[in-house]
Amino acid sequence: MGPPTNALLADEFFLIAHDDQTGRPRLHDIAARYGLAAALLGELAIARHINFAQGNVHIYDTRPPADWLQHQVLSQITTEPHQRATRTWLAYLAATAYESVSQRLVQTGVVEPEERRRFLGLGMPTVLYVPKDMNRAAWSWARLSTLLRESKSLDVFDLALIGISEATGLDRFILDGAPYSTSAWLRTLLSAAPTPMADLLADLRTSIGAASLNPRA
Repeated sequence: MGPPTNALLADEFFLIAHDDQTGRPRLHDIAARYGLAAALLGELAIARHINFAQGNVHIYDTRPPADWLQHQVLSQITTEPHQRATRTWLAYLAATAYESVSQRLVQTGVVEPEERRRFLGLGMPTVLYVPKDMNRAAWSWARLSTLLRESKSLDVFDLALIGISEATGLDRFILDGAPYSTSAWLRTLLSAAPTPMADLLADLRTSIGAASLNPRA
């Protein structure tokens, strides 16, 4: 029941954050962007390039990751040695995370961009990233939903994925119709999350709240 082979945290969060048939967003733009930023940092943490402690990002391994987007993010962090605040990096990455992750999913053939004209042709067209395979797009949220309803333990990848989903409000979708005991089990799992992950999730919640109050900041 683990993630697909070579699954990446930000890719899976992107798919959960969008309808698995139409590609329409399930989240407000701010929550989606900050969630993707946290997921990109989480990818580097899972790969043991960075870690989190007391509100700061700590670099452990500067060797370039194979994935181009991870390489780009790690390079940005390592070239700013005096800037370590996790919330600063969340805000910085949130500005481009949506475009970067959607590009990676397009490149791997998971989604395809589809331009949609606005009503009566007014305004700029929007781009939706429509999944090519509905089952693939729904796989992570369906897996998480099943594991939580069965009170199963989660590995680091899935715990990070549900943690970011909970911090952005996607847990309401994943646990829709589940009994109270399922939400209680999720809280139990997150309360026991490793300290670095808990630190990242705390900074994510704070960052979303601050950005929502002052979206132009």
